[in-house]
Amino acid sequence: MHIVLHEPEIPGNTGSIIRLCANTGAALHVIKPLGFVMDDKRLRRAGLDYHEFASVTQWESLGHYREENSDRRLIAIETSGQTLHSNVEFSTSDALLFGSETKGLPEEILDTLPHDHIVRLPMLPNSRSLNLANAVSIVVYEAWRQGSYEGAS
Repeated sequence: MHIVLHEPEIPGNTGSIIRLCANTGAALHVIKPLGFVMDDKRLRRAGLDYHEFASVTQWESLGHYREENSDRRLIAIETSGQTLHSNVEFSTSDALLFGSETKGLPEEILDTLPHDHIVRLPMLPNSRSLNLANAVSIVVYEAWRQGSYEGAS
């Protein structure tokens, strides 16, 4: 499984996602520009000592990522999605795309995806969004559950 963070801004969220990746086997792809440097102490603190156990790749742009990974189905998680994450049949080769904490994903990216590849997490009415690390965790665990927690002990 692959997690793609488009221009993340908060180091603590990315650190928590690195820890999630280390514990689930997901690979993390971080799309620049970032709102922090990868050696930020807040990123390290949130990820504890899990950084060495996670696969993290930085990309200059989403275009570069997509060129090198055109074989992966890209599924965006965005509040504008019509399909619930729990109604998607995930594959271990899927790439789960999340936008930045304050801006989400730009329309020009969403416009390149089929509508059924834009999914959302259910929330109560009048809720704007979830914390990025929490949203990633919810979707990763649903996808992993569908794969019978392959590789877990």
